[in-house]
Amino acid sequence: MMPGRLPRRSDFPSSVILSVTPPPAPHCPASVLILLHGLGDTLAPFTRLAQQLALPETACIALQGPAPLPFDLDGFRWGDDMLFDEATGEMDLDTGFEDALRIVERDVIAKGLVENCGFRRREIVLMGYGQGAMAALAVAAADPSAEELGGVISIAGPLPASAGRSYSRARKPKTPVLLLGGRTKTRITAAHVETVESVFEYVDYRRWDRPGDGMPSSRAEMLPIMQFLARRLRSQSGVPDGSVEMT
Repeated sequence: MMPGRLPRRSDFPSSVILSVTPPPAPHCPASVLILLHGLGDTLAPFTRLAQQLALPETACIALQGPAPLPFDLDGFRWGDDMLFDEATGEMDLDTGFEDALRIVERDVIAKGLVENCGFRRREIVLMGYGQGAMAALAVAAADPSAEELGGVISIAGPLPASAGRSYSRARKPKTPVLLLGGRTKTRITAAHVETVESVFEYVDYRRWDRPGDGMPSSRAEMLPIMQFLARRLRSQSGVPDGSVEMT
């Protein structure tokens, strides 16, 4: 099967706000990394992250949440609704992900990357933070019979309640998941880890040696992410023409 081509803006609906960062020259993309920001953010920080990563043979697509925050607040959300926790006064992250599923799974992955650009699902990895990570997990858990994705990296994002169905081992989604969170004051509690493990067949949980969640802030915190990407992103370099990949 021929490798996919570099995605173009025209491969996706105009309603989907995104940026495409190509792999460093002279590489052609063999994989795609989709980046999903957290609640109240925009695609800009993850576009910069894609440029900083400069992953060989990997096109990076940063997506923006489909709905703006209310009350003239800056930023966007992935959840279907905007609710506040009565106990803490903070915005609730788990408010349904039907809109996110439609955009990420149907518009971006199925139609944009697979149908238009020629990628296989196994060549597509999702990485998200907070509510964006929850959306990524929801996509990977939506259909256990679908071909596996290349993987999901969830930074401080638990599995949404709507996606928390336990499958028999034979039916569990094969998409591997990397969970990341702080040592304390984290959304990734032991119960959340158990829930993800009940849904997905392959789960790797890494706890950072600091309190609280957040994006990686050191080489040590970034290391498990880079190791996961090194295992899961595809490469055509050094593969002779006509070779058949064994999966």
